[in-house]
Amino acid sequence: MRNLISLTSFNVLLHVLLLTILSSLNSCSGILDKKDANLIDSTCKHTPYYQLCVSTLRSNPKSSTADVTGLGLIIVGVVKSKSTQALSSINMFLRSKPELKIPLKNCAESYKVVLTADLPEAVEALTKGDPKFAEDGMNDAAREAQSCESGFSLKKSPLTGLNGAVHDLSVVAASIARMLL
Repeated sequence: MRNLISLTSFNVLLHVLLLTILSSLNSCSGILDKKDANLIDSTCKHTPYYQLCVSTLRSNPKSSTADVTGLGLIIVGVVKSKSTQALSSINMFLRSKPELKIPLKNCAESYKVVLTADLPEAVEALTKGDPKFAEDGMNDAAREAQSCESGFSLKKSPLTGLNGAVHDLSVVAASIARMLL
């Protein structure tokens, strides 16, 4: 009988101990989540497009374990995706809107520069620890998107949304790179 009471007491103690450990782990997880959120928040506060920065980074699961350089690389990756989407749209519009051929061809050249020069320069610079070149590449990408948009002058650009996204995200990436100087 005494062994049964001891065994029951031991089981209760073991359960309490396990619950305490699990509760502790959940608390630590919450601390880590807050730390990650604080890094994103403090990083994005140094950019001109805070909300865009935060929403872009929080939508990427890799941001939860990234340092500032990693956050910059995530934004650069999104710029690449948006630039690729813009170039694809340009090719579609070249077939469907022949009246916009000249500005669309100029935009295609701009986005080819972004995809073949500016973005690779930024990625290489961030991964090798030379943020000045990353900042330069991303500032150039922002200028290229702006140049594409302004090339439509009197006619409405069918790329306004993508040009704006590429511009703003490029500025965010350049700002993050600047923080690393």
